[in-house]
Amino acid sequence: MFQRTWDPQHLLHLANALMFGGVLLLLLGVSGAYLFDQWLSLPLVVTCHALVILGPTALKIGYVMRLLAQRQLALAA
Repeated sequence: MFQRTWDPQHLLHLANALMFGGVLLLLLGVSGAYLFDQWLSLPLVVTCHALVILGPTALKIGYVMRLLAQRQLALAA
């Protein structure tokens, strides 16, 4: 089934990866939606606008996961 508790160190690495991915999605979305929109097709511009929303969402979820992992590490010490 599912594991209920995560190793805090593993959760910290996962949170860092999610935050990094969120920043990349945001930068890709902003560049595609606002800088290179005249060279892209309409569906691709719409996708880039969606990345402008999904990137910060992933960044925020990663940040909360990072806070949780740091709290678990502090309680374990």
